[in-house]
Amino acid sequence: MIILEISEIYRLETYLNHIKMAPRGINLVFMVILVMQGCHTRPEKLAGNETPVAVVTATASRTKESKEISLSGNVEGYRTVRLGFMVAGRINFIGAEEGGQVFRGRLLASLDPESYAIAKELADIQVSQIQDEYDRLKQMYDRKSLTESDFVKISSGLQQAKAQQKLHEKNLIETNLFPPFDGVLLKKLAEVGEVTGVGLPIFAVSDIRKVKVSAFIPGNELQNIRIGEKAEVTIPSLGNIFEGTIVEVGSAADPASRAFSLKIEVKNPGLLIRPGMIAEITVQSGLTDELLTIPVESVLHDYDGQSYIYVADTTKSSAYRRNISLGRLSGDRIEIISGLTENEIVVVGGQQKLVNGSVIAITK
Repeated sequence: MIILEISEIYRLETYLNHIKMAPRGINLVFMVILVMQGCHTRPEKLAGNETPVAVVTATASRTKESKEISLSGNVEGYRTVRLGFMVAGRINFIGAEEGGQVFRGRLLASLDPESYAIAKELADIQVSQIQDEYDRLKQMYDRKSLTESDFVKISSGLQQAKAQQKLHEKNLIETNLFPPFDGVLLKKLAEVGEVTGVGLPIFAVSDIRKVKVSAFIPGNELQNIRIGEKAEVTIPSLGNIFEGTIVEVGSAADPASRAFSLKIEVKNPGLLIRPGMIAEITVQSGLTDELLTIPVESVLHDYDGQSYIYVADTTKSSAYRRNISLGRLSGDRIEIISGLTENEIVVVGGQQKLVNGSVIAITK
């Protein structure tokens, strides 16, 4: 609805009297102009009577916070070994699947032992025969009825037979494979029935009662890292945070990245952390940063994802929109990287009712 004051009505009548004899098209133009003037005049009158929006404000201030170093890394087992048989043969038993637990002293895998058992039996027989011959000739040697050279030959023959016996006994034992420590089976590269060669790695076993998180740290941050310092380790796939200790810092930079290796030891109760998981690491550097911060609740976001706030102008009792760039969280406050200066007043309550230039009444 268009509302015209008495002075405006008088002006309208005067215009109409002047244009009574004007062509019809000109009349229409004048009417449009008059309507636009009426529409434009009324908001100006209303603006002065706008009801203030009650808001709560806070001041942008500097906050001291410990400087953190954030890194990404990968989980490794505390100890990882590759296992294979020291003799060749056909696999006849595997006692665990990938991801399953293995235990020191418990059989992990074995080969068909038959051929090695036969070789051991033949060696036992040979030792027995040569031992009998040795005992007989020893009596003759003691009676001076045998030359020393002949006795040396039989003695050497007995030693060789016993060595062969030990070797075949060892080979028979090596048909059984045992893990050197408790852990998990990471890799199984063979199946029952396959033939494996001497020393060919077919299992990977890792001790994960503790794990190591491996990461790389830029050279300019190396001076802020010390062995023995604590670190916070987050495993996103688990949603858990663990406390770790820095145990290794590389002494030489990686040729490609020019960064230094870093290893953090983390206890693994329940064996939840597994090798290969991604980890996020936070290390306190011992230094402090001064951050310009405001309360988190003062920040709004538009449809384009742009972060903004309303800054209060106390002299005009108005609030104005200001686009900002955000940094990191610091408790219930958030860092402002750009768009705001220290001691400016921001709206922290009631800002959802504001538009740019809204009249406000600060309640506290």
